Amino acid sequence: MRWTPKIRLVTVLCSVIFVIGTVLQNFVIIDLDLIERSMRLKGVPTGDAPAYLSALRLVGNVFIVGNALGLLVWFRRRRLFWPVLAFNVGQSFGVFVVPFEVHRAAIEAHGWPGVLPSLVTDGGAVILSVVLIVAYVRSRRLTRTGDPVPL
Repeated sequence: MRWTPKIRLVTVLCSVIFVIGTVLQNFVIIDLDLIERSMRLKGVPTGDAPAYLSALRLVGNVFIVGNALGLLVWFRRRRLFWPVLAFNVGQSFGVFVVPFEVHRAAIEAHGWPGVLPSLVTDGGAVILSVVLIVAYVRSRRLTRTGDPVPL
């Protein structure tokens, strides 16, 4: 798919927001105390909290790199469409995968700002994924040569 100027701008702006949000979530909001608190709220033993925190941070780091990849869209890299879409679809699963107890523990520890990075990055990834899929479908349906469709 060719990146139209509007889709490029939206993708880059979202990527900047998602990188910042994921960094905040990964290194400021989520800590061992919050993980242990969320495990207690869920009623499970907290012995695995350090391993869970390490795994969660590893996943967060992968999404930081994936979201940073979206910044390269500004330079009209056509081959980035599918990786950028894949990372955003993956991050959008956070809406369904992150247990409610983690959000509850974040609210207890940090107030509403404790859940904002997660809501913005995961919810925003859902919206950006839909926008990219619609743009791709429109570019395939409305053009014969694959030229971009103005959105």
